Amino acid sequence: MKILLADDHPLFREGVKPVLLKLDRRVSLIEAHDYPSAFTAMRKAKEVDLALLDLYMPGMSGLDGVTRFRAAFPDIPVVVLSASEQVEDIQQLLAAGALGYITKASPSDVILSALQQVLAGGVYAPPGLIDPPAEQDGEQPTINHHGALTMRQMQVIREMAKGLSNRQIGDILQVTEGTVKLHVAAIFKLLKVNNRTEAVLVIQKMSLHKGKR
Repeated sequence: MKILLADDHPLFREGVKPVLLKLDRRVSLIEAHDYPSAFTAMRKAKEVDLALLDLYMPGMSGLDGVTRFRAAFPDIPVVVLSASEQVEDIQQLLAAGALGYITKASPSDVILSALQQVLAGGVYAPPGLIDPPAEQDGEQPTINHHGALTMRQMQVIREMAKGLSNRQIGDILQVTEGTVKLHVAAIFKLLKVNNRTEAVLVIQKMSLHKGKR
């Protein structure tokens, strides 16, 4: 699993690293200290699974920075880490496509749980401050309120279509079996299916439909 950690405070980056390493034993961290370096790092990196962005960093204003990042890298799940507990900030960022908003005052176990929730296809917002957006009935199968399956999820489902196990997929993608399980759970949730066969069939049907346009 490859994670971008962008924050202009080195001490905070050092402090959150042990939490990120608990997500997966193969976690690879890419660090950035402002928005320009975050964009540069993303363009150089390959197959990033998650981006953690500080809300206020040099180079761009908070909401504008996250919005531009989402536009430049739409397939990358974004979680914002910020000292701000303003409800307006949280609402605007979730509306802009962030999949999570974690306050820097959160305990390490809360941060870990929030990131696991996002990687499993959910949305996280601080309890008591704001509830994450609810899913709407009648959504398209592969679309939620934040967009389609990510590039990594598409890689996983392509290997699923070959009949490979989670462990085999992990070996191919160079991630742990646990990470693959998180992606599979997210795929099931986004496609609104209950098993691997149904997920593959949904993707195949959508691909055929897209090809007929």
